[in-house]
Amino acid sequence: MSGDIPSQQPNKSVTRGRGATLNMAGRFESRDTAWFDDGWGEDELIERLGKKPKTVIHIETAKSIISRNNSPDIRFDQSVNPYRGCEHGCIYCYARASHSYLNLSPGIDFETQLFAKTNAAELLRKEISKRGYVVSAINLGANTDPYQPIERTHRITREVIEVLAEAKHPLTIVTKNALICRDIDLLAPLAAKKLVQVYVSISQLDNELTRILEPRASSPANRLRAVRELSSAGIPTCVLVAPIIPFINDEFLERVLEAAKDHGAIAASYTVIRLPYEIKALFKDWLATHFPDRAAHVMNRIRDMKQGKENNSDFGERMRGSGIYADLIRQRFRKNCVRLGLTSTNIPALDLTQFAPATPQTGQISLF
Repeated sequence: MSGDIPSQQPNKSVTRGRGATLNMAGRFESRDTAWFDDGWGEDELIERLGKKPKTVIHIETAKSIISRNNSPDIRFDQSVNPYRGCEHGCIYCYARASHSYLNLSPGIDFETQLFAKTNAAELLRKEISKRGYVVSAINLGANTDPYQPIERTHRITREVIEVLAEAKHPLTIVTKNALICRDIDLLAPLAAKKLVQVYVSISQLDNELTRILEPRASSPANRLRAVRELSSAGIPTCVLVAPIIPFINDEFLERVLEAAKDHGAIAASYTVIRLPYEIKALFKDWLATHFPDRAAHVMNRIRDMKQGKENNSDFGERMRGSGIYADLIRQRFRKNCVRLGLTSTNIPALDLTQFAPATPQTGQISLF
């Protein structure tokens, strides 16, 4: 096996329902620890590894809620993230690295130490009501999934959508959880006014692969059901085949697109896997644990798409890659989207002209 793939003790850190196999320190921490088997304390080790990490929800009072970017690779320049951390546990998630800023691990901590911004809706109402605010679509799901499991009880995403609906503010949503169907009563009226687009992420169609790749996200069948329900309600719904991982899920590309078309999607897009910062180590350990027979092969092909590196952050390449394999993926995707009629020309433009910011709940218009 290639030297860049870590060797694994059998079942060293595999926990059912969790994606990461490591909980290493973030890059900003001053100390780190590593597992080492010295032949002593085996019973204690087995007991420690047998304990399942519990989900802990921290209430966060955010100081601001709209994040902005100027990336040419992304179609939106504003986003709102109701939560930090994500219980879905997708091993490839680029947002994992952001937990390092909290002195938490991008590994298991990212999936279990969650932060709920309970004042998100209140802040959003104030920010979009400020004099000088320039309206452009706000994306929900740019970093962590707005419909991850804790949304069932906290309902912060729903509150945010209510604020945007009140102001007739356009929005886009990215999710891989069928919980979004709960909010069709809000989304359908917005769609009728050309104020919303939904993107459902479906990386493949295999339940067993989903269990280890995206352990607490909705099953592929439930995501397709969500596509059908959203589309049937008149909500423009697209499918993201993301991320495409060589020799792991690339074989599903055509089948995902065909299923998306059958369930009412109007367009599709894709990305290839990205491995920034600590995500490289997490992903390689995950590969060694679950796919030791092909781990080195997968990483070699990823380097082929990243100009010989494990990650390439250059605009224009970080989402799609370059080289022969990336070109092959691009051709397969484009050809099948044309064949199935899933091109971006089907996506109706969002209407920015209806925006009417709400006044503060006091009933008075803010002076600032």
